[in-house]
Amino acid sequence: MASRATLAATRFGYGLPLPATAPDGPAEMLERLGGPDAAAAQWPIAGHAPFLAILAEMRAARMAVKDRKDPAFVAGQEVLKQQALQLAQNAEVQTIVRAAISPDSLRERLVAFWADHFSVVAARKIEAILPFAMIEDAVRPNLSLPFGEMLVAVSLHPAMLIYLDQSSSIGPKSRLGSKQGKGLNENLAREVIELHSLGVGAAYSQADVTELARLLTGVTVGPKGEMIFDDRKAEPGPKTVLGKTYAAGGLDDVRAALRDLALHDGTAQHLAHKLVVHFVSDTPDADLVASVAAAYAASGGDLMVTYTALLDHPAAWVEATAKARQPFDFLVASVRALGVSDQAMQALPYKQFRTYFLAAMATLGQPFKRPLGPNGFPEEAEEWITPQGLARRITWAMQVPQRLVDPLPDPVAMAESCLADRASAGLLWAAARAEDRTQGVGLVLASAEFNRR
Repeated sequence: MASRATLAATRFGYGLPLPATAPDGPAEMLERLGGPDAAAAQWPIAGHAPFLAILAEMRAARMAVKDRKDPAFVAGQEVLKQQALQLAQNAEVQTIVRAAISPDSLRERLVAFWADHFSVVAARKIEAILPFAMIEDAVRPNLSLPFGEMLVAVSLHPAMLIYLDQSSSIGPKSRLGSKQGKGLNENLAREVIELHSLGVGAAYSQADVTELARLLTGVTVGPKGEMIFDDRKAEPGPKTVLGKTYAAGGLDDVRAALRDLALHDGTAQHLAHKLVVHFVSDTPDADLVASVAAAYAASGGDLMVTYTALLDHPAAWVEATAKARQPFDFLVASVRALGVSDQAMQALPYKQFRTYFLAAMATLGQPFKRPLGPNGFPEEAEEWITPQGLARRITWAMQVPQRLVDPLPDPVAMAESCLADRASAGLLWAAARAEDRTQGVGLVLASAEFNRR
């Protein structure tokens, strides 16, 4: 029988063994979550500001030359592009390092959950930092605050505005719209309602989507890459969303509408269901969902209260490991199980890191930061535990660990360390009788016990 401590580490963290100073159990995990974000300071990732600085330097260089085919200009632009790319490459490494090494595992799991909830994809190579920048700027700082603050920060972040083509949304009766004959783009409004707050099938209408899109006109990305409000694009007149009218216009009304959406009963139900499905079971306990939704609603969307309701409910601690580790979780948990240090991870040449982790995630069906749509990656176990998917996990487990640690750990000791009381007698027997450590470690990492949480 798995202990509560083992379940806490695997269900609400990235598995065992726990890093030094890691909280032991749900109460301590929540207490750590309410404190400073130490991982962000220890393993920094660029927000939007450094990327804007690179864009500004590129723009200044373009304005300073007449001949853009000049070799010196071309070389300078390439250097700046490489700087932007390096921001993203560092973010890729540090994201995995944080998840695998940080003792604050609940925080890292929640960051991954919200990053998927607010999925964005970089369309251009030079913009590869944007999904990570949105997490640093809008998700991590708001992780334990009322959800409305996160919803505002994410919805108005340039990464989201670019991804959902908000700059192309122009009020038909605005100063620009009336001259250019352009109209609304409802992408952002639709995803804010259908995916980010109330959820598909909730009590809203197409008219609410259109009205929110009208309210959002004017919110755009400026020529320097930052979020601005352009009055020339803003649709004049009051807008009514879900029965509430916003008459003033401008960013204040946009923020007010987003905060109101965060407080809607549909949002409480939608987020509670998603949290329970993500952390506990693909077929969630109805009472658990109801309890989390009630805590969210009663607290005004306070996320710490919501997380506490989730972790305090008995149904969150059923022994059955009903969830499959998605590819990102599998690779992170493997790094932790193998005892790979953050120094070793950061010392990997990027080409090797890309092969061992990024290419592996793509092969396993979860290309890093590139879901197929704004609804993120699927949760259901059957999406990940397939014959082909398992074969690819086995291949990774048999080939990559020996390239990350030398010597490999003893397979039985590793199984006992990373699975604790979830390690079956059969798995320990097989690990002890493996032909060599490579095979034994591979058996543990490819086992059903390791791939379920």
